[in-house]
Amino acid sequence: MGIEGECKRRYALLLAARDSEYVKKVYGGYFNVFVAAFGEEEERWDMYRVVDGEFPNMNELQGYDGFVVSGSPYDAYGDDNWILELCFLLQTLDSMQKKVLGICFGHQLLCRALGGKIGKSQSGWDIGLRKVNIVKDISPCGFLETLVKKPTALTIIECHQDEVPTGAEVVACSDKTRVEMFTIGDHILGIQGHPEYSKDILDNLIDRLLYQDSIQVSQACSSRSNQ
Repeated sequence: MGIEGECKRRYALLLAARDSEYVKKVYGGYFNVFVAAFGEEEERWDMYRVVDGEFPNMNELQGYDGFVVSGSPYDAYGDDNWILELCFLLQTLDSMQKKVLGICFGHQLLCRALGGKIGKSQSGWDIGLRKVNIVKDISPCGFLETLVKKPTALTIIECHQDEVPTGAEVVACSDKTRVEMFTIGDHILGIQGHPEYSKDILDNLIDRLLYQDSIQVSQACSSRSNQ
């Protein structure tokens, strides 16, 4: 799947989650959510549903200017075949010095693939809006330019229960999570939060987690009160 047209740059979304019914109904799928958040005119965006085993051909990687790895309900430390294949792909992209943005699960999997350690957070779920303190400047790179205007802090939507102790360079932290953002070289950026989410997507996600008994009513209420 892709957005065609005369393009200056080409990017790929590596989708590690299946579309929720809400996102399909309101936005037409997560692909549209990501392109709306990061895409610009005259760019081409393709999507690979890596969660279902759909990956770009290795001989096509050079044709992309950058890659985005989405969030996922799966654990980044899992050993599902597609997760292991995605780890290998990320190692390959790193060796090619390709620009990669990892979001939530993508942030954690980048750390795993490139030699860091990941695991379940000792402090539980982090859901809702959270202030993230920028501790180091980030060099703009392609689809990240609108995100990295060098603020000293930003407010970002969070929904995760893992943490990433990593040897990479930490560029942002919060009072809940030690590594909110990290960089490796000038081509890889991991973000623990969800800059692509809107408030209504977060609200729907909180409802689904509550219905699945993944979080308590008190957690849901607290998450909404922080918005």
